[in-house]
This record gives sequence, structure tokens and C-alpha cells, in this order.
Amino acid sequence: MNKNLLLAAVSLVALSAAAPAVAADLAARPYTKAPAMVAAIYDWSGFYIGLNGGGGSAHADWDIVGFGRDGSHDATGGTVGGQIGYRWQSGQWVFGVEGQGNWADFSGSHVGAISGLTNNTKIDSFGLITGQVGYAWNNVLVYVKGGAAVVGTKYDASLAGVSVASASDTRWGGTVGAGLEFGFAPNWSVGVEYDHIFLGGQDRNLTGVLGVLPVHVSQDVDMGLVRLNYKFGGPMIGRY
Repeated sequence: MNKNLLLAAVSLVALSAAAPAVAADLAARPYTKAPAMVAAIYDWSGFYIGLNGGGGSAHADWDIVGFGRDGSHDATGGTVGGQIGYRWQSGQWVFGVEGQGNWADFSGSHVGAISGLTNNTKIDSFGLITGQVGYAWNNVLVYVKGGAAVVGTKYDASLAGVSVASASDTRWGGTVGAGLEFGFAPNWSVGVEYDHIFLGGQDRNLTGVLGVLPVHVSQDVDMGLVRLNYKFGGPMIGRY
């Protein structure tokens, strides 16, 4: 028994001495660094096209040239159209240019205090050419815009529902506006926008069965639009 105990003790001592060498020969467990966190941010840069629709009101003042104010009215109605543009982003600032064209039906009338005629005004189309400056919080963009506007207007003076003098013109003016846009899906965004068009006043000669009726018409337009845009290119970039 003593011989067996001695043999067991010697074996334990030998194993203890060999253990560090065996452990040293084993391959070290590989260390893998955790991947860096990547935050996806919306990129507003690129070309886009879209549709818009909404409503507006054009305030019109009519004067009979040489006599004075014949009356005023608001020409109201709906509009639908499209836009195309390009934006580029620097940090959180977004800059852009855009062209927009719309069909409209802003109509209104009043009975003239001097002429006694029913004076009708109708805006049937308009276009905007603007620059934009905006500030983005990821996929939310707030912007202001400004530039030139061109508006197609028809004027008509009627008596008992029958037109007696009319004219139409295409008038240039200025425009300013502001909008809020939200990127809700890859490449898609939806927004709301307010625009004001300054047209000022202009003399027009309405012609018809009464001969020539010289009038001076001043107009300004206010409108609210809902816009849907599709942007070409990747909507997201990685920020580490």
C-alpha cells in the first residue's frame, strides 16, 4: 500500500509540473473587436421629381382707368401640378433649385361700383422658378424659398351673365415661400408648403361689344400645397 501511495504522489507531482507547458502549447483564444456602431442618416442630396396639390386665393383690385376703384374680390380654388429640382447638403444645411408648373382654377368676381358690370378674374396656371435654403434634422427638412413667378390670368366683365369685354395675359412677378418635408421611406418624402406670389398692378384693355374697357388690376396670390417627391440616388449614408 505504501508503495502505491508513493507512486500516486509522484504521478501528481509530474502532472503538476507538465501542466504549464501543455497550457503554453495550446492556441490562445482569438480576440474579436466589437463592430463600430453605425448611425444611418438621411441624405437630401440629389435630383428629385414630384407632384403637388392644394388650394389658393388671389386678391384682385379692379380700377377703371381715369375713374377710380371699381371693386375688389378674392379668386379662390384648387391647383395641381408638378415640380423638379436638385438639392445638395453640406452638414445640416441643404441648398437647392426648383422649377414648378401648376394648373389652377382660382376664380372670383364682384359687381363694379362704377361700371355696374360683374368683374371676373380667373388664374388658370402658374409657374415658379426658385432657390431654396433649408436646415435638416436627419429626415426632417425645413426650408425657405424665393424667386420668380409667372401667372396666366383671364379677365372678364359681364352683364346679366353675358360677357361684354374680356382679356387675358401672362404676367411675371416674384414669389417667396416656406416648407416642411419629411423623408418617410427610401427615396420618398412628403411635405407641406406655403407660397406667396407678388404680381403688383397692370393696365389691361378689355375688349368686346362695349368696345374697349381700360382697367388696372392688382393681384397677390397665397396658396398652401401638399407635395410628394421621389429622389434619385441613395437616401442614406453611414455616420460612424
